[in-house]
Amino acid sequence: QVQLVESGGGLVQAGGSLRLSCAASGSIFRIIAIDWYRQAPGKQRELVATITSRGNTNYADSVKGRFTISRDNGKNTAYLQMNSLKPEDTAVYYCRTQIMSSEYWGQGTQVTVSS
Repeated sequence: QVQLVESGGGLVQAGGSLRLSCAASGSIFRIIAIDWYRQAPGKQRELVATITSRGNTNYADSVKGRFTISRDNGKNTAYLQMNSLKPEDTAVYYCRTQIMSSEYWGQGTQVTVSS
């Protein structure tokens, strides 16, 4: 079992930056992949970025070139660096992992980008 806790959200002007953190409990962090999802009001939750246990990354087209996902296995933490933020990036951001058939989600952190 693993617990995920996000932090780092807030209010930022368009063009600004934020770095989100996803801290994981337990000793298995280094062998799990981490996803970042987001959900805007009235919209479905969407996958933003993924990092595998080996550090391979993948991004949604809408954030490519602006967002960077990374991990620090020594700190049991994954990050989402978000640059050149746009109002349409406004959402609650969640980190997620899957172990066997079980999914684990954090509580989410709000990101609001003003125009």
